[in-house]
Amino acid sequence: MLTGVDLAVDRGSRLVILGLNGAGKTTLLRLLAGQETPDSGRVVHGHGLRLGYFAQAHETLDATRTVRENLAAAAPHLTDGEVRRVLGAFLFSGDDAGKRAGVLSGGEKTRLALAGRVHSGANVLLLDEPTNNLDPASRHEVLAAMDTYPGAIVMVTHDEGALNALHPDRVLLLPDAQEDLWSEEYRDLVALA
Repeated sequence: MLTGVDLAVDRGSRLVILGLNGAGKTTLLRLLAGQETPDSGRVVHGHGLRLGYFAQAHETLDATRTVRENLAAAAPHLTDGEVRRVLGAFLFSGDDAGKRAGVLSGGEKTRLALAGRVHSGANVLLLDEPTNNLDPASRHEVLAAMDTYPGAIVMVTHDEGALNALHPDRVLLLPDAQEDLWSEEYRDLVALA
């Protein structure tokens, strides 16, 4: 049960959410993204907020659309050339753009969903375990994109490499909803989270 969570995320801030399995990390992200309705209380989004939500289950992808169509739908402001450039940066090349999302591997779906979120125009990314299912080359590209993302990031992770790329300035510990400035003493909790 989540109670008393009061998050304020500023442009460029980095928040990592830590807690044991079942503590409510994914539920909190789903509540913030509007994917679930709170049993009590409310979620209030600030003026001008544009959320990009990355779900572990890749539910933001349309399995019937191609790789290119999924990215174009997530980032409609991109030109076709920019879509192809972004796909290349996320290790999709040549004929990969024409594949249906439904036939992609878990790692490919992760890369495509993250490419869509990073380039969607969102100013806050909610990332739920973004490095799951990634091979080393894909993981490197995803972490590089996260490192250069100019907006705020709220991330749930069990991956120390993702934590290093995030450079968190704050931590939220669940289930008690304790928020604190990031310090290295929290690093040991990442593997446990």
